[in-house]
Formats: sequence, C-alpha cells, structure tokens
Amino acid sequence: MQLTVVALLGLAVVMVQSAGMRLPEQPGARTGALALLTGRPVVYALLSIAVMLLASRINVRELFRVHGLGNPLIWIVLLSLALVAMTLVPGLGRSVNGSSRWLYLGPRAWGLSFQPSELVKWVMVLAIAWWCARRRGVMHRLGHGLVPPLLLVAVACGLIVIEDLGTAVLIGLVALCVLIAGGARLWQLALAIPPAAVAVWLAILHSPYRMQRLVTFLNPWQDPEGSGYHAIQSKLAIVTGGLLGKGLGNGTRKFGYLPEDTTDFIFAIICEELGLAGALLVISLYLVLLWVGLGIVRDCKDTFARLVGLGVLLTLGVQAMVNIAVVTVVVPTKGIALPLISAGGTGWIMTAFALGLVASLDEANRIADEDRLDALAHAARDRAEAGYVPSSLDDGVWPPPPG
Repeated sequence: MQLTVVALLGLAVVMVQSAGMRLPEQPGARTGALALLTGRPVVYALLSIAVMLLASRINVRELFRVHGLGNPLIWIVLLSLALVAMTLVPGLGRSVNGSSRWLYLGPRAWGLSFQPSELVKWVMVLAIAWWCARRRGVMHRLGHGLVPPLLLVAVACGLIVIEDLGTAVLIGLVALCVLIAGGARLWQLALAIPPAAVAVWLAILHSPYRMQRLVTFLNPWQDPEGSGYHAIQSKLAIVTGGLLGKGLGNGTRKFGYLPEDTTDFIFAIICEELGLAGALLVISLYLVLLWVGLGIVRDCKDTFARLVGLGVLLTLGVQAMVNIAVVTVVVPTKGIALPLISAGGTGWIMTAFALGLVASLDEANRIADEDRLDALAHAARDRAEAGYVPSSLDDGVWPPPPG
C-alpha cells in the first residue's frame, strides 16, 4: 500500500513539474535539473512520505479511547473548524481565483499557505468513526445516535460550502456512508437528504458562477471563448494525447491554453503527454491502492479502526472519481483535486497521513493474528501437558465442562 502511495507521489512530482513548465520568456519560468529537483513538489512529496511513515506507526485503536475533554479528537475537531472559519475573515485568508480557502503560514512574503478544509475532510472521518464506535448499540436512535454527528457534519459543510462546494459535498457523502456502515438506519439518513439537497441548490443559486457551470456543461460550444473554454481545452488535451501521448514534456495545452493545469486539471495533461496508457496507469494505481486498503479494512476486528479505514478509502476513491469525471467533462466543472497528484502541499501531506493510518491497521491486524495464534498454541500445549484427549461429548472445549 505504501509503495503505491510513493508511486503516485513520484508520478505527481514528474507531472506537476511538466505541467508547470513555462516558455523562457514567460514569467515564473524555471529551467535546469537543479531547479526541478529543488522545487516545492519534491519537498512536498518527501514530507508526505515521511508523514505517511510516521502515521503508519500510530496505534489507531488506542489513539482516541480517552473519554471526556481529555480526548484529543475533540480538540482537533474544534481547531479544524476554527481554522476554516478564519479563512472567511478578511485579511486572514488567502484568496486564489476569487476563492478564500487558504491561511498563510508565516509572513506572506514566504508564499506558504495551508488549506484548512483538507484537514476537516479527514478529521470528520475520524470523528464520525469514533462516534459510531462509541454508540454502535444506539446508532439506530435519532437523539442518542444519529443527530449529533449529523449536526457536526452540517456545521463543517456549512463553513466550507461558502468557498468550496465540491469539498463540502464530498465530506457530506462520505459521512453518510460511514454512518450507514456504523449502524444508522437508511430511512433515518434519507430524512437528511432533502435539506442537504436544498442547501446545495441554494449554494449554487447564491453563486452565479456555479449556475453558469451547470449551463456550460450542457453545451460548452455555446460560448467556446468564454464559459465553455475550460471544458473544451480539457477535451482537446485528452483527445490529442491518443494512445501513447505526445511524450513527457511535449504537451502544448499547458502553455497558457488549459487553466489549472497543475492542479484540478492535471489529469488532462497526463492524458495529453502520456496518452491513454498514462491515464490507465493512474487509474490502476488508485484501484490497487483501494483494493489493498479494503483488504486491510476487511481484516479489522475493531469497529473504530474499520470505520476509519473505510472512511479514508471512500474519501480517496470518490474524490479521484469526481476529479476524473470533471476533467473528462462527464460532470460539470468543479474545483476538486486529484488526490496525491494535483499540486498542493496540504492535500498531499494530509492524504498521505490518512493513508498512513490505514497502513497502521495492517500492522495491527498482523499483531492481533499473531496474538491469537500464540493463545491457541498455549491452549494446545496446556491440553497436551494435562493429557487431555478431545471427545465427541465436549467437542474439544478446554477446559472441559464440569461433570
């Protein structure tokens, strides 16, 4: 699993550097091997790998079993929500393309920023999994089981949807799936769908550009130089790539034609330069990652650990699927990144940390299996030393029942 993450990050570094290439006369152009090896993508990838390895050593089962206000998860949830709220305060948040989703880290001259919604996305998985594990006997009840996590998700999505509809919808969808896996009734969750749908529709109506994206999706050629430009350029990048692509670095859409070529639409650049083969490679790596992760989750005996793993894999899988659907113009344009590939330090690091937690479950499963085998071996040795011979009456139960 960790090797797959490293492979995706390695591919990401190469493609972000390639998509970020500029002509020598363009502003921000960086050339030469040293400039590429010391760029931010390389640093972010190395940090992500280190964070993943660190997270893989965490015992997820023991991490959040503390009760009351001493539970670190409570403070992490409050901190993450406070950080999201800070992005909405004028002067504190960093605005990119008219959207304030980032907070500056240090002086603004450094250019370092942090996206709190990425933190909330993964914290919600932990919080809902913890609640479902603690309340698994009463999750079918509204007041004692389902309503508190739904209110928490509503607050988180309400803060995020102001600037980022895609991430808010992703958090809400994954939360519903984890709640179902945690024991909530389908008919109860169905009651929450209408108000959520109304909230999404109001968010679209409140922002004219979101409504324009829906209209453009139906016919991008109606305004090819305006609202339909993005979708058309993405299609051209995919189509011109063909089977094997134009070759790494030889794409042309990145030279001022395709907006967001290193972030939300990097998959189009992959298709143009590496062709269908490159696209299938990316999809295959995601499928391998999800397959291995689901195998780990299936072997988990602890409810909290199993729900954490399921939530992480759902978030990764749904986000990748939506991004690829947007780039291929299967669904309307939405600013949602391709996990572990689209440029972004916060996204890479937080995703790698979450997948490191899933990898830690594999080690925990292995230790649990060894403990069970040791217990069986000790029991067999005790029976042998006592001269016990199983009979059809006790079916091998040890110690034998009285009488």
